[in-house]
Amino acid sequence: MDELFVICRTVEIDDAQAHGFVLMKAEESGETSPWPIIVTRKGNNFYGFENVCPHEGLRLDAQPGQFMDEEGNFLECGRHHAQFDIDTGECFIGPCQGRRLTPVKLVIDDGDVCVTGVMLADE
Repeated sequence: MDELFVICRTVEIDDAQAHGFVLMKAEESGETSPWPIIVTRKGNNFYGFENVCPHEGLRLDAQPGQFMDEEGNFLECGRHHAQFDIDTGECFIGPCQGRRLTPVKLVIDDGDVCVTGVMLADE
């Protein structure tokens, strides 16, 4: 099994909400780089995506921490208001319609939301 890296506790993310995190990814060269991700919750299910809009390659949260549309139903790019399904990351409105956010593999372990399948730098 891949190594698990704890991101946060499950209770820290409310249903139909999204939180952003910036982790440090370890590259094969030994260098590290910031890796912005989003963790969303729908019921008891958690979903992770890279915090990068497929339209222009910029972060979704033009205003830090603002990921959801006004009604709280969809992830939304703060720059051009493209909307993404909260559990699939698929864009259904906006200039990147038909494309999707890059998924991040999450595992829930004893109340922790963990990322796996990637090598993170030591804190």
